Amino acid sequence: MTTRTRITKSFFYLVLATLVVMICVGIFEYQTSYFQSRYFAKLAASLNVDLKEGPAEATWHPSHGPYNIQNGYTRLPEFSERLQAKGYHISLQANFSDRLMQYSSWGGNPPYREKAQTGLRIIGNSNTLFSSREPEHVYAAFNDIPPLLLKPLLFIENRELLVDQHPTKNPVVEWDRLAQAALARVLHPGEGGPGGSTLATQMEKYRYSPNGMTADHNDKLKQIVSASVRHYHSGLSGRDARKAIALSYLNSTPLSGRAGHGEIHGVGDGLKQWYGIDFAYANYALTASSDSVSIEEKARVFKAALSLLLSQRRPSFYLLEGREELEALTTSYLRILTSNGVISEKLRDAALAQKLHFVERERNQASPSFISRKAVNNVRNELMTLLGVRSLYTLDRIDLTVQSTIAGDTQVKIAELLKQATDLDYAKQSGLLGEKLLREGQLSALNYSVLLYERTPTGNVLRVQTDNLDLPFDMNAGSKLDLGSTAKLRTLISYLDIIEKVYVKYRALPPKDLAFARKVAEDPLRQWTLDRLIADANIPLQQLLDAAMQRSYSASPAESFFTGGGLHTFSNFDKQDNSRVLTVAEALNRSVNLVFIRMMRDVTRYYSMEIPGSRELLLDRTDPRRKDYLGRFADLEGKIYLNQFYSKYRKLNHQEIIERLASRTKPFPGRLTMAFRSVRPDADEAALTAFLRSRLTAEAIAEVDVAKLYRQFDPERFNSNDRAYLAHMHPLELWLVKYLLESTDINYEQIVQESAPLRQDAYTWLTKSRKQRAQDRSIRILLERDAFVAIHQQWQRVGFPFSSLVPSYATAIGASADRPTALAELMGIIINDGMRIPFRQIDSLHFAQGTPYETKFEFTPAVGTRVLSPEVSATVRNALAGVVENGTARRLKGIFVDASGAPIQVGGKTGTGDHRIKSYGAGGRLIGSEAVNRNAIFTFYIGDRFFGVILAHVGGSQSTGFEFTSGLATQLLKIIHPVLQPELTKASQPANANIDIR
Repeated sequence: MTTRTRITKSFFYLVLATLVVMICVGIFEYQTSYFQSRYFAKLAASLNVDLKEGPAEATWHPSHGPYNIQNGYTRLPEFSERLQAKGYHISLQANFSDRLMQYSSWGGNPPYREKAQTGLRIIGNSNTLFSSREPEHVYAAFNDIPPLLLKPLLFIENRELLVDQHPTKNPVVEWDRLAQAALARVLHPGEGGPGGSTLATQMEKYRYSPNGMTADHNDKLKQIVSASVRHYHSGLSGRDARKAIALSYLNSTPLSGRAGHGEIHGVGDGLKQWYGIDFAYANYALTASSDSVSIEEKARVFKAALSLLLSQRRPSFYLLEGREELEALTTSYLRILTSNGVISEKLRDAALAQKLHFVERERNQASPSFISRKAVNNVRNELMTLLGVRSLYTLDRIDLTVQSTIAGDTQVKIAELLKQATDLDYAKQSGLLGEKLLREGQLSALNYSVLLYERTPTGNVLRVQTDNLDLPFDMNAGSKLDLGSTAKLRTLISYLDIIEKVYVKYRALPPKDLAFARKVAEDPLRQWTLDRLIADANIPLQQLLDAAMQRSYSASPAESFFTGGGLHTFSNFDKQDNSRVLTVAEALNRSVNLVFIRMMRDVTRYYSMEIPGSRELLLDRTDPRRKDYLGRFADLEGKIYLNQFYSKYRKLNHQEIIERLASRTKPFPGRLTMAFRSVRPDADEAALTAFLRSRLTAEAIAEVDVAKLYRQFDPERFNSNDRAYLAHMHPLELWLVKYLLESTDINYEQIVQESAPLRQDAYTWLTKSRKQRAQDRSIRILLERDAFVAIHQQWQRVGFPFSSLVPSYATAIGASADRPTALAELMGIIINDGMRIPFRQIDSLHFAQGTPYETKFEFTPAVGTRVLSPEVSATVRNALAGVVENGTARRLKGIFVDASGAPIQVGGKTGTGDHRIKSYGAGGRLIGSEAVNRNAIFTFYIGDRFFGVILAHVGGSQSTGFEFTSGLATQLLKIIHPVLQPELTKASQPANANIDIR
C-alpha cells in the first residue's frame, strides 16, 4: 500500500467520522435543541429592560404589528408628546439595554410574556370605575382548557408541542413540517400548501409582523428567532413553557371582526360573537359527562369551536362570505380527527348531523346605564382629547391604566341618592315636597346633577360628577341653561372689580387731582369710590370693598329701564321687597332682582365711560364719530331685521313666498302693487292681476285699473326707501324677497354681504339733523353694547363659558344663561383667592405596564393665573357665607362640621331659572307663554377645600306646572350631606402649596 493510498484512506475515514459526528450531533440537536437553547437563552438573558424613574435613556417603540397597534404601543411617542404638552411628565419608563436596542433595531420583537387581556382601566380611590378587557373571555390557566379542544388544536397546528421531550427542546420549529413546507414552495411556486409554522411562530406573525402576515423569508426568520428568544426568556421549565404557548394561542388567535363589536380574538370571544355560545357554558359542555350534556349538544359546541380553530387560516373569508367553505372544511376535519383517534365516532356523527349556526349579532347584551358611567365617560372623553384618539373603541383597547381623581365610593352613593330622589316615599322623608319645592306626581320628571371639586396641593380636582339623566348628554358641561340668580354673583364680582380698578387708578393722586377727577366723573361707581378716597386717602382696599357691600340700592320695580334697545320693566321674586332700599349684601342674601338690575346699570355706565370720547360723543353733535356710530347702528339693526325676514321666508317655495308677501300688508291695491312690483320688476300686468286677485275681493278688483297701477308703481321711479314706504313694508324685506325669487343658490352669509349697502341706505333718515334724539338713542344703544363687550371680557376671565352676553341689564338676573361647570370654576376661583387654576380629573396614565414599553405619566402641579385680587375674592367669599347664614340658602346653616365637630363655613349662591318663550300682542299685552325649562341651582363652597354645584332641572313643556325654586337645590345638598361628610373630614395638606403663579 502506497503512502498516497494510506493518506487517501485516512482522509476518507476522517470525513466519514466527521459526517457521523455531525449526524449524531444533528440528531442530538434535533431531539434536544441543546446548542440553540444555550444560544437563545444567553441572547435572551442579555435583552434586559429596567424600569427607571423619569424618562428612559434608551427606549424603542414598534412601528407595526396588530398587537402593538391595538395596545397603543406604536403610538407611545405621540402620546408622550401630547401628554407632556398638556402638563404631564414621565415619572417611570422602561429603559432598554444596549443589546436589546440592537436586537430590536434588527427586527426582533422584545421578549416578554404578553398579557392574556389588555385594555383601558380607570381607577378612582383604589376602586375600579371602568375596565375594558380584550379579549373578554380567556382561559386563566392551561388546566382550564378542555381536552376536547386542546387535542384537535395540537393535531391540526402543532403535534409535537406537548409530546414528552427533552426539557431544552425548542418548540418553535418542527423541522420536518418546515422542510415539507419549503419543499412544496420550491416544487410548486406560487401555489398554496401546508404551512410550516408552529403555534409559537404563528403568534409572532399575527401579533407582530406587518399586517399580521409573512411577506418573505426575512419575516419568517424574524418570527422564528423572536419566538425562540421569547420561549427561552420566559423562565418556565420546558413543558410549562410549551403549555403557555397553547394557552396563549387559544386566548389570542384572531377571528376577524364584526359590526358592533370590532376585532375578535380568542376562542372564548369567537364562540360568543360568531355562534352566540357563552364561554363558561362551552367549557362545561365540552367537559361534562354524557349524563349531564347530550352528545348532540356537545357536538354542536365542539363543531363551532373546531371551526374557529380552522378559520384562523383565513378568518375574514371563512367567518364572513366563506361560511359554506368553512362548513366543508370543518366536516372534512371531523373525519380526519376520527380516523386519527382524536375524537370518537359518536361525536363525529353527531357533529356531522348539524350545521354551523352563526348568529347575526351578540345576544343578551344589555346596554350599560348612562347614569352609572357618566363620570367615567367624561374621563374617557378627556382621554380621547389628551391622546388624540378618535374613537372610544380605539381608546378602550389601549393597554392603559388611568388613575382618576374621582372619589369612587362617594360617587356611587350620591348617584344612588339621586336615583332615590324620584321615589315618592323617599322624597317625603327627605323634605323634597312642599311649597316652592315639589308636589306628588312631579318627581319622575326631575333631573338632578351634582358636581364636587376639591382644592388640593396640586390643583382643583374632580371628586364627584353624576346625574340621574339616563342619556349620554352631560348636563353639567354640555348645557346652556337659564340659571337665574347665579348671574347676580357674576354681576357682584364685576361691581367689586370696578371699585378696585378705580381705587388702584386714583389712590396715588394728590387731593387736588382727586377733587378734579370727582368733578368730571359721570358714572356712579367712579363717583362713589372717589368720594371715599377724598374722605380717606389711605383707606385699605379691603375696607373699601367692605363698604361697597354696604352701598344701598332701591328695590322698587316702578322704574322703567332703557336697555337692550328698548324700554323694559322688571319684578322681584318677593313682592315685600318692592318698597325696600337694601344694601348690596342684603340684596345678595335675599336675591333681590331690582337691586342687581340697578347695579348692572352702574357697571354698564362705568364701562361706557371707559370708551374714549364717549362723553363728547353725546354732547357734541358735530363730532365726526357720530356718523360712524350711526353707520354701525344701521348695520346692526339692519342685520336683526334681515335675520327675522330670512327666518320667515327661507323654507318657502316661490309661490309660498309671494303668498306670504301678500299677507304682510293690508289689502289696499296701491300697497300690494308696490310690494309686488318691487320683488317682481319684470312681471307683466297679467301677473300683477293674478297677485291682486289672491288678496283683494272680486268687487275690489272690478274697481281697480290694473294697467294704471302697473305704470304708477313702476319700481324704477322710486328708491328702496320710497318703495318700502309705499308698500308699508321694511325695505330689507322687499329686497330679501326679490333676492330669494331670483337666486338659485341661497347662502345666508352671501345675503348679509350683498345687503350691506341697502342696510345703510335704509337708515339714511337717521342722519338728518332733525333726528338728533333718535341719533342719541342709537348711539347710546351702541355704547351699551360696547360696554357689554368689556363686561363679557371680565366675565370670561372668571370662566363664563359663552362667546357673548345679551347686551341688557337683564343679564344680571340670568338672561345670558350659564353652565354648571362654569359656575363651579367661578367658585374655585373664589376659594383659591382669585387664582384661576385648571380643573383635573386624571392624576396619572400608566401605559403598557409589565411590558418593555412601560411608561407612566403623572400630572405636573398646575399653573395658575390671577384673575381676581385676594381682597375681592375674600369679600365675595364672605358675602356668599351670608347667603347661607341669613339668606336663600339658610336651610344649610350649621350642618357641615369638621373632624372635631366644629362648624365648617359654607357659602354659595342660589338661582332659579324659569325659561319661557313669551308672545305679546298690541300694547305689550302678554298673549302666550311656552315653557322651555325650569332650573334650580346652588353653587357653593364648603370650608377652604370643597366646592361645586347642585342642579335640579325639568325640561320641555312638562316644566309648565312646576313652581320649585332654588330651595330644591339646597335641600338636595342637605340630603347628600351625610355622604359628603367623610370626604370633608379627611386630612388634607395645605391647598395649592406647589402651584406656580404667572
